[in-house]
Amino acid sequence: MSWYAAHLIQYFKYRRRRQRSFLVWENIVLIRARNAEEAHDKAEQIAREEEAILDKDKSLRLKGHPAKLLFAGVRKVVECVDPDRRPGDGTEVSYTEMVLPSEKAVHQLVAGKSVAVRIDDGFADELQVAVDAPRRGSVARRTGSGRDSAENGSR
Repeated sequence: MSWYAAHLIQYFKYRRRRQRSFLVWENIVLIRARNAEEAHDKAEQIAREEEAILDKDKSLRLKGHPAKLLFAGVRKVVECVDPDRRPGDGTEVSYTEMVLPSEKAVHQLVAGKSVAVRIDDGFADELQVAVDAPRRGSVARRTGSGRDSAENGSR
């Protein structure tokens, strides 16, 4: 059994009015599973159960209007670094690869300011990448996200 981080996408939707934009949450949950497909299935089940519970609660409001929190899907499943050991203090459990237009934008992101970001997590299956992080010093495999990948590797 290995440890995986599953990225769950949820969004808020008004119950009785139209929307021009949607507030989206990406929640990352730890899953223990035999492989990435099982981790994906377990993560989806967890998110759907949470959605069903929250749907019964009609008190949720978004900008003062009745709303609901919907599960959109599993964005990616990432095998944790050292997947056979229980994650602990300092364990990298996931990552997000982003592209920003400038170094200034990088610093704005760190400062919590609004900045345009392109999420670049669309990894090709079985793409081999060298990891230059000194704490790992090895080659890691990153594979496609979601159900289509048999195994998702760590960065």
